[in-house]
Amino acid sequence: MSLADWIVLAVTLLGIVLYGVWKSGANKNIDQFLMGGRSLRWYHVGLSVMATQASAITFLSAPGQAYSDGMRFVQFYLGLPLAMIVLCVTFVPIFHRLKVYTAYEFLEQRFDLKTRTLTSILFLVQRGLSTGITIYAPSIILSTILNINTVYTTLFIGGLVIFYTVYGGTKAVSYTQLLQMSIIFLGMFFAGVVVVSLLPHGVGFSHAVKLAGKLGRMNVIDWKFDPNNRYNIWSGVIGGFFLQLSYFGTDQSQVGRYLTGSSVGQSRLGLIMNGLIKIPMQFLILLIGVLVFAFYQFTRPPMFFNQYEVKQVKQSSYAGQYNKLEGDYSAAFEQRKNKAEDLIKAFDSKDEAQIGKAQDALKIADKQALSIRKEAIGVMKKNNAKANEDDTNYVFLTFVTQYLPRGLIGLLIAIIFLASMGSTASALNSLASTSAVDIYKRIIHPGASEKNYLNASRLFTVFWGIVCVGMALYASRVGNLLEFVNILGSYIYGTILGVFVLAFFLKKIRGNAAFIAAIITELIIIILGTGSLRNFVLHNIFHSHIVINIAYLWLNMIGCILVIVIASALNPFFAKPEVQQT
Repeated sequence: MSLADWIVLAVTLLGIVLYGVWKSGANKNIDQFLMGGRSLRWYHVGLSVMATQASAITFLSAPGQAYSDGMRFVQFYLGLPLAMIVLCVTFVPIFHRLKVYTAYEFLEQRFDLKTRTLTSILFLVQRGLSTGITIYAPSIILSTILNINTVYTTLFIGGLVIFYTVYGGTKAVSYTQLLQMSIIFLGMFFAGVVVVSLLPHGVGFSHAVKLAGKLGRMNVIDWKFDPNNRYNIWSGVIGGFFLQLSYFGTDQSQVGRYLTGSSVGQSRLGLIMNGLIKIPMQFLILLIGVLVFAFYQFTRPPMFFNQYEVKQVKQSSYAGQYNKLEGDYSAAFEQRKNKAEDLIKAFDSKDEAQIGKAQDALKIADKQALSIRKEAIGVMKKNNAKANEDDTNYVFLTFVTQYLPRGLIGLLIAIIFLASMGSTASALNSLASTSAVDIYKRIIHPGASEKNYLNASRLFTVFWGIVCVGMALYASRVGNLLEFVNILGSYIYGTILGVFVLAFFLKKIRGNAAFIAAIITELIIIILGTGSLRNFVLHNIFHSHIVINIAYLWLNMIGCILVIVIASALNPFFAKPEVQQT
């Protein structure tokens, strides 16, 4: 990066942190540290909710996801607006009326302590692991810029976020998120404009979109029902609804955001704002990835975007073999570029026969280039069996650092850092609040002073920060970060949501039935989600030759339904009435 980019990056990050510290004030008790005094307005709540979900992964991995797989990931969010409506009608007023710090406090009032503790632990496991991924995302940026191993940059980023969160508490997090999202929207808009401006003369926005569509990247909606397909309208609306309902309704990282609202109405408006803006925002972010894909049809992309891995193979005994493949790839790119230019001319001629012929020729050229790239990845794996062959997380970063004008590079990288700071700080805050309130205050040390709980919250923030950094050091092996976070959540969210559905709507279900149903369901979901384990059980225990593959979004719905069904079946065996509160 240039000096101007470093200045923009430093000023933006420093300004955000100082603004948050200035607005947060002193935290004198656990309510101020964890809930921000419950004093925020609806637009503040809405932007905070969006910033918590829109981590660095969103802006780093989503364009890369669209580059390699097209626009179909946007279907993941189609269940979000309906989930926001359900939350506004049910969850929000109950949480506000009970004045809870965490969502899981309600479960003890409705069921018992063990059910509250189980759901708290499930949340801590899931959020602790996924937060490590959000820390790893910006460390990729630093490692790419400075050309050093991601281990060092991960430790630096993790330490920075831990310090920031421990000092400021939830109010500092919320105020910085307000400014962060404003800068993010502005920066991503400019990024899209710049991508279009960098296209060759005679190739406009519509040409780029059409060309990407001919190569399968404008696959926004898929109406075909297929339980094996991760992203279609059915998995998005149905499976996505259950995932979003569980995420926003039972995940403390989000519940803690809208509990900071000054009233039920302010929290509701904030969630509705999120439901209305999130899908268009995600669509535009993915569209930027599609435009980058079109740009690289005319400008040679790296054969492999993760330059750290490329450097390793070029310093090995396989360097000659890899360099030869790079030469072959350059020749294949020129062939593909010529075919792409032919397709643009065909678009202008509006001759469907010519367009079809040019499209087929481009697909053949593209397939040849991808074949050479695949062979190069094989060489990398020979050199290092642990080399990460998924480079989608580096696609947008490579484009930003190589082609954006000075100053704007620093701003875009600052945006990814800001997103990481906001979502990671929210997650650490929620992990600390759940540990302090649901475990420490309720089980380990009830009746302690407010100062004791405040100090415990800060210590738990540090503890979970260290755990998340540890997970971040492993994150390089998981592939596309955006998908992995959502897959991880789908293993747990459905079970937690099922327990909350029992608590809200099935008043006769008792605590023991809910607790046992949650444990059984979680075991089943792990078996269903882990393909090798699932098919081993089918083959060796049930002597079945059927192989079943289930897209991860469906696990959310299956988990929720299983908890309800199993608890309803077990409930008659627990005859002792229990006190029920709502």
